[in-house]
Amino acid sequence: MSSDASSAVAAPRALSTVPGPRGWPVVGVAPQVRPESFHRQLEAWSGRYGSVFAFRIGGRHFLAVSDPETVAGVLRRRPAVFRRTTRLEQASRELGFLGLFSASGDTWRRQRPMVLAGLDPAHIRTYLPALTAITDRLRRRWLDAAAAGREIDLTADLMRYTVDVTTSLAFGHNLNTLEASTETAIQQHLNVILPALFKRLMSPLPRWPDKALAGHVIALRAAVQEFIAQARRDLAEQPALRQQPANLIQALVAASEDAAHGITEEDVSGNVLTMLLAGEDTTAHTLAWLFWLLYRNPQALATARAEVDAVLGAGGQVRAIDDLARLDYVEACANEAMRLKPVAPMIMNEACEETVVADVLVPRGGIVICLLRPANLDDAHFPRPMQFDPGRWRGGPGAAASLSSAKRVAMPFGAGPRMCPGRYLAIAEIKMVAAMLLAQFDVVDVSAAGVDEPRERLALTMAPVGLRMSLRKRPAA
Repeated sequence: MSSDASSAVAAPRALSTVPGPRGWPVVGVAPQVRPESFHRQLEAWSGRYGSVFAFRIGGRHFLAVSDPETVAGVLRRRPAVFRRTTRLEQASRELGFLGLFSASGDTWRRQRPMVLAGLDPAHIRTYLPALTAITDRLRRRWLDAAAAGREIDLTADLMRYTVDVTTSLAFGHNLNTLEASTETAIQQHLNVILPALFKRLMSPLPRWPDKALAGHVIALRAAVQEFIAQARRDLAEQPALRQQPANLIQALVAASEDAAHGITEEDVSGNVLTMLLAGEDTTAHTLAWLFWLLYRNPQALATARAEVDAVLGAGGQVRAIDDLARLDYVEACANEAMRLKPVAPMIMNEACEETVVADVLVPRGGIVICLLRPANLDDAHFPRPMQFDPGRWRGGPGAAASLSSAKRVAMPFGAGPRMCPGRYLAIAEIKMVAAMLLAQFDVVDVSAAGVDEPRERLALTMAPVGLRMSLRKRPAA
């Protein structure tokens, strides 16, 4: 039996004795659960029962924790003591995308080196020309909208952007959804598959909720197989790519052809699908929340714009990766947006063995949900927690202790060995798009019709509902 650093010396409590909503016989709290707002329900229960509470959905027992030290202790004990849930792994295998995000055990260990190698900071530097070109497509799209006085469906446009980045950098395929007149087939499939997967994960019974899902899965798999086939053709025509692959899919295919790596065909296709599914939503939704928060905080927006002007100069063009590194305040704005609106507000972990979490004995197979936002909104960790204050993420004299503490509390990319491998690419994308917006446009409005704050909708990631943006071309300096 293992335990985390926060466990008490006294004998641990049984999971059944931990306070929390008890629900009904057989089904537990299932009638109270709405997948789209499950994170808000958990946060409300945390406010009522404290930083440790328990509940049951059907035959599955859950322990929810929100203390940041306890959360970090759980996340750092992956993959040895905690793993992705069995249901997520099973559902991902059925869909055909058992990649680094959903895999556990030996499958995860086998895949990890190849995926990390393609997403490390050194590779992000080589991606800059492609990032610049795709960001310029988004700029032209928004210029057209500004000239026509047309509102922008913010989340939809940002998801087009992130799909283009993912397919270009990871697969070497210029999908160019930003210049397509209508939503592409791949986007249509993703828009069905992601919500269906989340509903499957939260259902009392392990079954797929949408009978039409199979057609979308088959079509998306066919598109992925074409990406893989193209990578094989590239490797055959240019053998040197096996030693220096130009993108992630070439690296995976080359590894699958070398028995020493142990990479299987399932690993290749699983990670291609994972990149599409995970790479589309998270960054797009973070950018959408960031722009909404900047619009509501004009002083922060003005400070971020002044930094962009000072760093990038006339035209606002990013010419080198070092330009992005100098956008400190823009990154602080992104960190503050991720504190207030974390697009992954909860992380589910299944115990591989009997273990102790926050003085509670969790049986093998028990599920521990790490809630990330309650501590972010606690004034014990962040003064004036509801205020959008990027300054709390700035370095400088006297700020080291508070900055270090903030990073230990807010963990938007997770922690430990399973920390998000795409975090460097995500930050680069966020800075590129934010810099382009601030350099090229005046923000006229960012809002959701009829409400002061956009509704949060959870479907693996947490998105703003109905957020639209109006822009005006910025006068030349």
